[in-house]
Formats: sequence, structure tokens, C-alpha cells
Amino acid sequence: MSARRTSMHRVQELVQLHRQSLSGRQIARRLRMGRNTVRLYSEALAAAGLLDGPADELPDEEALREVVGPLEAVSRPAHERSSVELWAPDIDRLLKKDCSARAIHDWLRLERPGFAGSYDAVKRYVRRARERAPVEADDVVIPVQTEPGEVAQVDFGFLGRLRDPSTGVSRRAWVFVMVLGHSRHMFAEVVFDQREATWQRLHAAAFAWFGGVPRVVVPDNLKAAVIRAAFTSSDEGLLHRGYVELARHYGFQVDPTPPRSPEKKGKVEAGVKYVVRNFWRPRQGVLTDLEAVRSELPRWLLEVAGQRLHGATRQRPLEVFDTVERPALLPLPTVAWRPVSWRTCKVHRDAHVQVERARYSVPWRLCGQDVTVRLVGQTVEIHQLVGGRLATHVRQPAGRRSTLPGHLPAEREDFAQRSPAWWQRRAEQIGPQTAALVDEVLAADTVQHPLRKVQGIVTALAKVEPDRAEAAARRARHFGNLSVGAVQRILREGLDLVPLLEDPGPTEHGRLDRPRFARPPAFFTPRPVPEA
Repeated sequence: MSARRTSMHRVQELVQLHRQSLSGRQIARRLRMGRNTVRLYSEALAAAGLLDGPADELPDEEALREVVGPLEAVSRPAHERSSVELWAPDIDRLLKKDCSARAIHDWLRLERPGFAGSYDAVKRYVRRARERAPVEADDVVIPVQTEPGEVAQVDFGFLGRLRDPSTGVSRRAWVFVMVLGHSRHMFAEVVFDQREATWQRLHAAAFAWFGGVPRVVVPDNLKAAVIRAAFTSSDEGLLHRGYVELARHYGFQVDPTPPRSPEKKGKVEAGVKYVVRNFWRPRQGVLTDLEAVRSELPRWLLEVAGQRLHGATRQRPLEVFDTVERPALLPLPTVAWRPVSWRTCKVHRDAHVQVERARYSVPWRLCGQDVTVRLVGQTVEIHQLVGGRLATHVRQPAGRRSTLPGHLPAEREDFAQRSPAWWQRRAEQIGPQTAALVDEVLAADTVQHPLRKVQGIVTALAKVEPDRAEAAARRARHFGNLSVGAVQRILREGLDLVPLLEDPGPTEHGRLDRPRFARPPAFFTPRPVPEA
């Protein structure tokens, strides 16, 4: 047995037995040590002058450790030597980088051609090295005493699969747990998702269950709460805007747990395990419906979890909560909480953003840019990334759109209307000649839909004064030219300002009142020949 495996109080017993004049064999039998170990310790202690003396005055452990400590370096037998000791400097260097035994073994196989050690040998060496390593300050767990009403910790725990009563389909289910730090009284509810709206609703339900609000809430770094985690104390984390509004509404502060540090919220970690093992495991397979689980859970929280003798506090959580912690909680707000959701969306080419498969308009000059959308109740608010609110819409069902006046270009806004009746009413607003022209265009072709032609004509005439528009429409009808180009040419060349000739009315067939090239009858009469 090596000195490393012998505690100092046993070495004290060895000294006492020696001073009582027991032989080495008797000491070895009494202490269950090997005789060689007893001899090795006795020789070292005798050389230090600590072996002889009164039996009731033994040297202290520190003096014995100074003598026995160097014996730890005594060479071990060949069968106790590690096969990877040749690569100890490499292993120690990688251990300082917090590498696992598996990672160290893989690195040695690739980077050291002569290495032939097994994974188990590396694992044993790593275990012994960590046992020998001194305790660092960061390794010490600091117990935190929580004042009443000060802190609550929240987390999700996976349960299994439950039947969704709305669809009849089996789905993955989680349990949400909030634990008050002082009394250890808890709230729990089973859900099918961890979305932002669910996260906020569960907080509101927990505060209503407690009848008050803790001053600080410690969540995990899930997406519904934390957008960017703070990995060090100098980092600035970023909370989700909806969670920020929830905290302001209820008056609590948020203290997210550092990444990869579940021990920093150990109260709720233990609470989740307790709910899963004590509540769910005995009922798993018996309660298969979500509603059945939700109806049973509150009774268990009050009659079992609240009345148990807590292992850490040695008190009953519900009793401590009723007498001490409930009065220390912040009061509930008078206005009920409405879940809020924030998201970033890109403005499409149609000057609309898509939110939950519905479209909402923004000023058209923001096409291609990002905006933030705030969903609360039946209201959709659209904000600039840096700036104020752009628009407020009423929430629409999937597939529908909401377009506010002025959000589309003024000269193109009417093109969103695809009804011929709408364009006929628009032409009537300009004048009767324009309305008659549109009617003629609509009736001119029974095969090809003339809506685009009507849109072009009405848009061109709407850009000028009503008198000019009416004159241009009258001229186009007079000559029977019903194209968009003809109307635009009349306006462009000012032909609408040229008066039209009065219509002479119907004439007798074959008779021309004003023939262009007709000659008078006398022209065809033979002229007399002058006499000689």
C-alpha cells in the first residue's frame, strides 16, 4: 500500500501502537496494512524523530504529512504503472484545455505515431490526474440564501408523449416549472410547445397561482426569453422584446442563467426532476390525455409537493409560502396581460410584409428593407428598426391582406382594383364622355379581357383636367379609335383642343354635298369653235 492511500489519522495510530511496544506484525494486523508499508512509514518517522515518545502525546497531522508525503513518490510495481505515462506531458497539457479522455485518446492516436495505449488507460490516468489536482476557487459551490419574495427560477422538462384532445394526435409534451427560491413552493403546467406566446402565458398563470410576483426571475437561455446569451460577466445579453414587455408589465427583473451552467438554477432543476419522477412516472401510461394531466397536476402540487418535508430547507414549502413568502411578493397588476410577439420581417416588392401567412402594407418606399412587427391581441403594429411606428393593422386570417391608403404609389394605387365595375365608376367621376368611352371599350371585344386597356385609358385621362379629358374621350369616340395609344397621342399633341366638325347628319345615297374634286357641268359642255 502506498502512502497516498493512507490517511494521516491512520499514521497517528501507527505511531501510537509503536509507542505501546507492539511489533510490526501486530501493527500491520491491527491497522490492516501491509508489513512493508508499516516498515516504510516507521523508518521515515524514526528518521524524523516522530516515532518514539509518550503514547498519549501524538504528533499532529501536519507534521506527519511532511514526513509521509514524499513517500507518495515511491515507485510503483511494473503492473501498477500506467501504459501512457510516456505521454503524460501531452495529457496534462490537454487537460488544462478541459479536454475529455476520449478527445485526448483520439489526439494521441493521430498526432503521436508511437502511441499504443488504450482508451481505458487514458481514462484512468485522467481520473488520477483530476484527483491529484488542487481545488480551484471556481470549483467551490457558494450556497445562496434567498430572501422571501426575491427570486423565482423557471425551466422546462421533457415528459414524453400525450394525446392532443384538439386533434387526437400523440405529441411531445413538456412541463413548465416555476419554483420560489425561499419557500420552494412551485407552479407547474404541461404544454405541447415552448413558443413565445406559451412562455408568456405560463408566466402569467404562475403569478396568478402564487397571487404575486417575485422581484427576480431566473430563466434558461431558451429562444422565447433570450436572443443573445451573455457568456461572461462582461458580456451584455439581449432579451426578447416580448419578454421585456412582460417583465415591465409585472415589475420583475430577468437574470438569465449563464450558458452551460444549470447548477446556477439548481432549485428549479431539482423541481423539474421532482415533478417528473414523483408526479409523472407513477401516472405514465395511466394519464394519456393532456386535459387529464392538467386537471390532476394542481391537486398534486398542493397536497403532495406543497406538504412534503423539503430535503434542503427541512420545512414544508406551502406552509413557508403562506406564512412568510406570499406577503413578500409584489402585487399583481390591475390590467390583465396580453401576450406580445415581436419579429423582424422584410418588406416585399408589393409594399407588404407577411406575418403568419397574412400580408400587411407599409409605405412603399421601404420595399426591400427590414421592419419589426409587434403582434398583440388583434392588432398588428409595424415599426422601423430605428424609429417610430409605421402602421397599425387589424389582424387578418391566413391568406388575406390589409392595405392602408397612401402605402402604395399614388399613380399605381388604383391598379390594385381588378373589377371592371370599379373602373366604370372611376370613369364616371371624370365625366360622361369618359364613361361612354370605357363602356365602348368593354363592349368592343367579347373574347380578350379589355381591363388593362380600360386601366390605361382611365389613368391617362385622370392625369389631366376634366375638360381636356372629356374632349379627348369625345375625339377618340368620334374617330372610333379605342386604344390607349390613341388617347395618349390626343393628349400629347393637344388634339383635344382642336374642335371637331359638326356632323351634317345623314345624306342621300350617292349624293355628295361638298365633293372635293367635282367639276361644274359647264366644264364638260363643248365650247363653240370661233369662225374663221
